[in-house]
Order: sequence, then C-alpha cells, then structure tokens
Amino acid sequence: MDKWAQMYLKAKKEYYPGDVTPFIYAHNVVSAIEAENGEIFTGFCVESCSGVCNLCAERVAALNMYVNSGQTHIKRIIAFRDKAPVESENNSLPCGACREFLMQLDIKNKDTEILVDYEDKKTTALEALMPHWWGLSSQV
Repeated sequence: MDKWAQMYLKAKKEYYPGDVTPFIYAHNVVSAIEAENGEIFTGFCVESCSGVCNLCAERVAALNMYVNSGQTHIKRIIAFRDKAPVESENNSLPCGACREFLMQLDIKNKDTEILVDYEDKKTTALEALMPHWWGLSSQV
C-alpha cells in the first residue's frame, strides 16, 4: 500500500462528524500528515460558535506531530471531508491560516506535498500556494 493510501485510511478513521457540545462541532474535516521520519499523524477540525476558537484538521495534525514527536517538518499532507480529494471539487487545499501556520512551523514545509487528487495522486507544493511568502526574506 502506498503512503497516500496509508494516510487516507488513517485520516478516514477520524471522520465521524458530530456535536461535541451544543457549542462545538467536530470531525467533519480530517487530515493526515507524514512527518520527516515517515510517521503519520492525524487531526480533525473543531468548530465552535466563536470562529477564533476553530481549529482546522491540518493544524491539529501538525500539532499532534509536534506534541508527540517534536518534529516540525512535514513531507506530505492530505485533508478531506467524507471522501478522498478530487481536483475538480477543489476542496482539499489548506486554508490561509493553515498555510501560514505550516510555513511558520518549519521553513522546509514550503516543499510539503499536498494531495489534490487521490485517484491520480496529483499534488501541489505548499510554496506554490504561498508565492512571495513574507517569511522567506527573514530566513536569508
């Protein structure tokens, strides 16, 4: 089984949307990331009545990686709702807040492969989604 399939299956286990409390809804978007050493970490979104308290699945997965292993470099990332990413639906790319967080977590994450289409194994790099990122100038 290829790495993308492993990541998809691990993340899919986290997909069971529902209310946590009357104020918090979770598990309706899931993610898996492959760390630099090959370990896979998962995450799920947490949405609250107060938008500033929301956490996307990608950030939760990255935080799980860091908390559980101390790693910050992400080789690959997949995120989806009820089915694997399909390019024509354009719903698998990290939001702006996640893109920024991943870049700030480790500058090497600019090369992170983001799965755009599961069937075709089509990817894009985080750097392609963050052209002219402000933090690159501070790394020189």
